[in-house]
Amino acid sequence: MNALKLMHVARGYTVIVGAMDALTGLALVVAPAVTLGLMGASAPGAEAMEYVRFIGAFVAAVGASYLWIAAGRAPAAFRAGLWVTLFFRLGAGGFALTAVLRGVFDAGWLIVGATDLGCVAVQAWFLAKGVGREN
Repeated sequence: MNALKLMHVARGYTVIVGAMDALTGLALVVAPAVTLGLMGASAPGAEAMEYVRFIGAFVAAVGASYLWIAAGRAPAAFRAGLWVTLFFRLGAGGFALTAVLRGVFDAGWLIVGATDLGCVAVQAWFLAKGVGREN
């Protein structure tokens, strides 16, 4: 795959993942219990629901970050955006997976870990292939 085609595919990926995160985050802010239920994860007690909303705001911001890098024209900024969001996803995915394995989160949270760590793999592949690298 040539560099131009790879960049086109990577931009499409960032739009899809950005929209997914932005919408999921907003849904967690507006209707956290319903959103968690749709994800297959159990909702915490009422006292923790504001924390879920806070996490939703963060997820929406990460989604907006993907949309921002997708809209940009500077290849180096696109590459930097992939690196930054890769680290956020690694942290969130690793935490979710570890929490499920420790029995702190129910198995419904595996979708969060799998999605985040899957995105880490995709972004690492894009970066290894040189997306956004100035030659």
